[in-house]
Amino acid sequence: MPEHTHCDDTAMYKHELETLRDGEPYRYMYEYLFPELRVAETHIVVNINRLHSPASPCSKNIKCISDTLGISFSQNKAAAANTTMPSHRAFNMSLKNNMLYDAVLVPNIGVEFHIGKGWSVGGNWMYAWWKNGNRHHYWRIYGGELGIRKYFGRQASEKPLTGHHLGLYGQVLTYDFEFGGTGYMAGVPGGTLFDKANYAAGIEYGYSLPISRKLNIDFSLGVGYMGGLYYEYRPIDGCDVWQSTRQGRWFGPTKAEISLIWLIGSGTTGKGKGGTR
Repeated sequence: MPEHTHCDDTAMYKHELETLRDGEPYRYMYEYLFPELRVAETHIVVNINRLHSPASPCSKNIKCISDTLGISFSQNKAAAANTTMPSHRAFNMSLKNNMLYDAVLVPNIGVEFHIGKGWSVGGNWMYAWWKNGNRHHYWRIYGGELGIRKYFGRQASEKPLTGHHLGLYGQVLTYDFEFGGTGYMAGVPGGTLFDKANYAAGIEYGYSLPISRKLNIDFSLGVGYMGGLYYEYRPIDGCDVWQSTRQGRWFGPTKAEISLIWLIGSGTTGKGKGGTR
């Protein structure tokens, strides 16, 4: 007689169970017992109010339950409600120096403040007052700029004041240039920056390239309108003789910048080049 396999025994026992008492026990087990054998459920009910009551008998068992099931119960209602405390905005700014102005002997300095969500406000100031009266060489200029920028792109999201940026700017300046021939002077002769100085306004695009954790190089170009009165004069017999007064009107590039940027603030290390990776 051939031996029965395990599979054959299982089928035989199942058939006998199905036919026992016309299958009534099998139908009962199939409906009420078999479903419970196919799933596993765990129900834990915790009364938070009673959890904090020293008189609650279940509070003594909380540690035992948590140790057994690996569940951590918070004793802080704010933490249990997943309440997040507001965080303070980090302070980030930069100091800058336009190396293009340095190249033409115009000392300058700028500052920029990050105000959140990629926006910044800033200002620049320049001042040069060189002259060689014997040769009628004058190189005089001073003035300032205020602007607002919006930084965007991946690098801007990782590190403030870094990456691509668009902005609006306004400038006011006065100057006196002469190189042995006709001279050009903006503003009232002998006056101040506020005496009919020239002005400019425009839109700029640039890219602030990270070169270390705290240093960037900013490349920017601005296009806009520049206007204001300026005076032409010529050196004659040791004197500067006025020739004409003109109204300047210029539309085109009014700003060029290759600036060395020093980043200041807790968020300026970022994740860019030289920062945390």
